[in-house]
Amino acid sequence: MSADTTVHPGRRLSLAAAVAALAAALALLLVTAQPASAHTMRADAQSAKAAAFSASMAKLWEDHIVWTRMVIVDFAAGLPDLKAAETRLLRNQADIGNAIKPYYGAAAGNALTKLLRTHILEAVPVLQAVKAGDKAGLTKSLAAWYANGHQIAAFLTKANPQAWPLSMTASMMKHHLDLTAQEAVARVQGHWAADIAAYDRVHVEILEMSNMLSDGIVNQFPNRF
Repeated sequence: MSADTTVHPGRRLSLAAAVAALAAALALLLVTAQPASAHTMRADAQSAKAAAFSASMAKLWEDHIVWTRMVIVDFAAGLPDLKAAETRLLRNQADIGNAIKPYYGAAAGNALTKLLRTHILEAVPVLQAVKAGDKAGLTKSLAAWYANGHQIAAFLTKANPQAWPLSMTASMMKHHLDLTAQEAVARVQGHWAADIAAYDRVHVEILEMSNMLSDGIVNQFPNRF
């Protein structure tokens, strides 16, 4: 008896479906096996550049709190390197201003440096009032210091209103000043545990601030990253 070689319609359909499925699987395999596309490689390069920018900004803002702490410690103890620490701290404000010049221009960078220098210089009478126990002087100096903080917040909002609304930047700056003031008072008054705890909180806060600023710039200028 000869074998039945007839292909029934139902079987023909199943065979065609199987062949189509196999072809689709092979096509998918070939696609996934291809090297990364130019778009993917460009995205990876942009991510690396953004990460490097974020790291550089974090370093600048960590320098800000580190040298602020050195000034606080030197001032509280009357150490002879106070002037040198102040000079290094003020240089950091220029570094931060220079870091935004490629995105917002030289005038904006210089304006930020000026605001940040005032932020540092107006902290001096705060420290002096704390050390002298001058409550009236402390109230006055804190008012000027916080007013400058609000000016910095407004400057940032003007530069990037979508990423940095005033409600966010004002709250951020107030929090930064609150924590720095707590650190300074604790150090000058010799409350060592409170001083260390305050500095730890400042460190966490400044990294959050740095990330917010870096992300805002990257998102505002995507073609640069």
